[in-house]
Amino acid sequence: MNEILQFFIALPFLGFVFSLFIPEKKEAVISWVAFGTVFTQLISITIFIVFWIIEGTLDLNLKEFTLMKTSHYEFFIDFYFDKVTAVYLFVGALLTSMITTYSRYYLHREKGYKRFFNTVLFFFFGYNLAILSGNFETLFIGWEIIGISSFLLIAFYRERYLPVKNAFKVFSIYRIGDVGVILAMWASHHLFHENITFIELNNYNLVNEHLQSHSVIGAFVALCLACAAAAKSAQIPFSSWLPRAMEGPTPSSAIFYGSLSVHLGVFLMLRTFPFWENQTSIRIAIGLMGFTTSIAASLMARVQSSVKSQIAYSSISQIGLIFIEIALGLETLALFHFVGNAFLRTYQLLVSPSVVSYLIREQFYNYQPKENSIEDSLPKRIEYSLYILSLKEFKLEEVMNTLLWKPLKIIGKSIDFFNLRTLLIFFIPLYVLGIVFYEYKDLIPSYIVSNLPELFAFIGLVFVFKSFSERQNPFMAWVLIVLNHFWIAIAVLFNDKVDYNEVGVYLFGVVLAGIVGFVALLKLRKMEDNISMNQYLGHVYEHPRFAFFFLLAVLGVTGFPITTTFVGEDLLFSHIESNQIVLAFFVSSSFIVSGIAGIRIYARLFLGPHIKTYHELPYKSS
Repeated sequence: MNEILQFFIALPFLGFVFSLFIPEKKEAVISWVAFGTVFTQLISITIFIVFWIIEGTLDLNLKEFTLMKTSHYEFFIDFYFDKVTAVYLFVGALLTSMITTYSRYYLHREKGYKRFFNTVLFFFFGYNLAILSGNFETLFIGWEIIGISSFLLIAFYRERYLPVKNAFKVFSIYRIGDVGVILAMWASHHLFHENITFIELNNYNLVNEHLQSHSVIGAFVALCLACAAAAKSAQIPFSSWLPRAMEGPTPSSAIFYGSLSVHLGVFLMLRTFPFWENQTSIRIAIGLMGFTTSIAASLMARVQSSVKSQIAYSSISQIGLIFIEIALGLETLALFHFVGNAFLRTYQLLVSPSVVSYLIREQFYNYQPKENSIEDSLPKRIEYSLYILSLKEFKLEEVMNTLLWKPLKIIGKSIDFFNLRTLLIFFIPLYVLGIVFYEYKDLIPSYIVSNLPELFAFIGLVFVFKSFSERQNPFMAWVLIVLNHFWIAIAVLFNDKVDYNEVGVYLFGVVLAGIVGFVALLKLRKMEDNISMNQYLGHVYEHPRFAFFFLLAVLGVTGFPITTTFVGEDLLFSHIESNQIVLAFFVSSSFIVSGIAGIRIYARLFLGPHIKTYHELPYKSS
């Protein structure tokens, strides 16, 4: 039965590729291809699960193929099937088939009809890949696909200001979760001295032996996984992004933020539970996070004026309870809770437009306020304080602004002197000097050589800070993102085990994507007078082809699994030693900010209300 697992990946991928070549005007064909792909997957999974149960529900593992192998490192694709996989695969296929059926009529004659179904199939492929993954590397590929699919569907109404702005904010939070997974992969390499598979995590003796001798690294891995899960499942302090994600079409809100994508953090905790189940402090921290989120989200849900926001916070509250159940070791209960919450939130979101219209009429004719509520039993000062805090969403948005956006803007403004002239005069010669130092590092005092990796990685981090804060020149911002990877490469190169071939694998994808993006910008400048990044320009309307190629370039530069950079990131991280915490922090921060800066360039140039007034201009508020 192991060999059949690859079928559940191949079918969604083939359906997605086939849908790309269908003409946009053929709505019926587009929707039937999407529904046929997902429904065939549902039937196949159902039959497979029945036979799997008959044969004794044994865990299945399939090592598919190796993408890259060196003397100390192997990047391979691995698939794993157990009860968690079975539940998530079945629920995902069933709900996605329902959503595709609903969307056929809901989005009829909508601009972007084909784009919606293409993105849903792309998401479905990434979802199945993540759920069937047998190691962190395979999981991360699906994780990244789900992240970019979320961005594209939130910004589906790309002519509006608010969906594009909120899509960018959600992607920024997702990027933090992405780096949490990368750091967990890095630390697990040092803990197990191999790319550990999930079926090996079930080996108690193996895990316990490594954790006893490296308890600090084990706690660090668990915290990184918890951070990634919290970001993906909108747990505190990342809860504020989920209602903002409701700017997309109702079907995408139902499938992403009501049922499947938002429960991916729960899946990550269930999948890695055998690793951290004996770390009591981590279990307490995860339980407290879920408890705090559940209480806060319940209060926020009660004061929302938008039905979709109310459903979003209610879903967050239930997911918080699921995290508590996982922390208590109640895995089966958590799975049942996931299924119930996913179906309920999908149903609520799909019927929300009808419910709102009904309640408006009912409220107009037969409104009767409740005489008493739970909050009335509290002292009035506490009741009013909770009400105000709930209205302000416990200032979670301010927390994220303080922790993420304000530092980026402050640092960016502090290096306004940084321009192309400074780059050519100072930093390019410095980079050449770094290469010379590497070639003759045996002649340089060891205390200087030991500090050079952190210095070079910090310079790369400054580059992406400047790229993020750049408001005028997109060429400057783009070049800085590309050069950041060169600084990271030379920083890691100073570790003895790295060779030029491994660095070449990493930089090849960067250079290729960098050239594609730069050419797209050159072509855009020839056709448009205004390519400043002070506002959203909306050039995707008149130049969709350049927008598509530039998006691919952004994904390639930021480590999306379409170039060798994706493998190269994990490969370079494997060369960062466990005692090089500062270096790991600088490199991971560069990955966070470079991804945010790259998507920002794309959003500013190609999305949002069109700068030319002869196009339709919607209001800023949707």
